[in-house]
Amino acid sequence: MATNDKVTSFDIATLAGVSQPTVSRALRGDKTVSEATRLRVEAIARQFNYTVDKNASSLRRGKSNTLALLFFEDLLPDESWINPFFLSMLGPILQTCAKRGYDLLTSFQQLSTDWHVDYEDSRKADGIILLGYGDYEIYRTRLEQLVAQGTHFVRWGSVDQHALGMTIGCDNRRGGRDAGAHLIARGCSRIAFLGDASSHYPEFRDRYAGLSDVLREAGHAVDPGLHVDALSTEQSGYEAASQLIARGVKFDAIFAGSDLIAIGAMRALDEHGLSVPDDVALIGFDDIPAASLTRQPLTTVAQDYLHAGEVLVDALIGQIDCKPVTPTLLVPRLVTRMTA
Repeated sequence: MATNDKVTSFDIATLAGVSQPTVSRALRGDKTVSEATRLRVEAIARQFNYTVDKNASSLRRGKSNTLALLFFEDLLPDESWINPFFLSMLGPILQTCAKRGYDLLTSFQQLSTDWHVDYEDSRKADGIILLGYGDYEIYRTRLEQLVAQGTHFVRWGSVDQHALGMTIGCDNRRGGRDAGAHLIARGCSRIAFLGDASSHYPEFRDRYAGLSDVLREAGHAVDPGLHVDALSTEQSGYEAASQLIARGVKFDAIFAGSDLIAIGAMRALDEHGLSVPDDVALIGFDDIPAASLTRQPLTTVAQDYLHAGEVLVDALIGQIDCKPVTPTLLVPRLVTRMTA
């Protein structure tokens, strides 16, 4: 066998009792390789300090072994930021890329007409992961362009029959139902929703729909006067809650479309002398890190960002490798803290 510093994948294959292609797949984290085989191959590779020559492998397959992660936000005046929920997904995406033998390029994008050109078209990346989108009606035209050009891409968003391209997302309607059911179980019946529930923001729309479902099932009215549009920022949540209070309508709970909206709403309630949760129960959505660090830790609907990162990467690699992949809905989880 070759000396330790020149061990090849064929040597690893001989020692592991498998074929050389199986070694390559195992070290890429390919799920077609059994866990027992993968662990055996990885152990032998570590023993001989063997690592995959990614450049040579990429040349053979005509691939860059690189994925591009593009963050999108609908920028507000004087704001340039990334939603904390999407930042939470960055770590799991990076870790999964590393396990699968891929590098990751990241970029913050506005919805220009050519935002994808510098990636797959130039062969810098084999495919694109899209997080965030701001106004979906504008974003949709860009997705149509990607589909028409045959670009490999996967996005995080609302999963429905009208979704374009491969979509991985949270079951937002179920999350809305869980939040509503929890509030109703606490005795709440006048539940406000803060968030733009139009077709421009389909995830908020689905969360509001889930809340509306359980209200009707419990025999409570869905009052349009208890719905205030808001974008996913603290300031927008503060303004929406202030507007709700100014309407003078009775409400005993708020379900916010995101944690950021809920945190802003909490400040508005406090300024108006309304106690959370005694006067108004409050639930957010996402479970961003700040949700557990507010003055009153926030009850929220958690999205599984750890699993989401893995599913996004695997779905994209599946497309690249011409394997069948399907849209996936991940199940959210209610996290009960002090606000509801």
